[in-house]
Amino acid sequence: MADTSKHTIAVLVENKFGVLTRVAGLFSARGYNIESLSVGETLDPSVSRMTLVVRGDAFVIEQVIKQLHKLIDVIKVTDLSEDNHVEREMLLLKVNAEPANRAEILRLGDIFRAKVVDVTPSAYTLEITGEESKIEGIIDLLRPFGIQEIVRTGKVAIARGPKTRLRKLEERLGKSRETPRPPNDDPKVVGFAD
Repeated sequence: MADTSKHTIAVLVENKFGVLTRVAGLFSARGYNIESLSVGETLDPSVSRMTLVVRGDAFVIEQVIKQLHKLIDVIKVTDLSEDNHVEREMLLLKVNAEPANRAEILRLGDIFRAKVVDVTPSAYTLEITGEESKIEGIIDLLRPFGIQEIVRTGKVAIARGPKTRLRKLEERLGKSRETPRPPNDDPKVVGFAD
């Protein structure tokens, strides 16, 4: 059985009319499903960055990347799943907030570092940002209270900078780490509350 894991693919494209349609068309024509898609302008307004999440085995992902490279408006394609990267998703969640449950909903929101962005007499709307596991975790915990609506952005991701650059910069500035960073302070360690 082939390994069909999720891959996060970053695509830099020219910010032109119809590019998103051509990328989506490429996937649908080949029967590949895009699990999530986020698009936004980069520092250069003429370039946009798409973050796609696609499930597939090594062959499918290789074909997706090759086909993306063939599109005329595509500048660069990177499979971030192969690199050390940071990925986040944002969720807006509207949950029933009966007076008896409000304190518990707010307590759960605090644990997940959620922000209350709207309050009505019968509902709270929370904003939560984090990895997919964190998003799924708060949804599961708030489901018994009665979730009215959820909206998810899909993943955005960025490669981590190489640690060797930081070391070289510290050496140039005459700084050196006297003591190694404790394991629990490692930025790669991410839990539900991050």
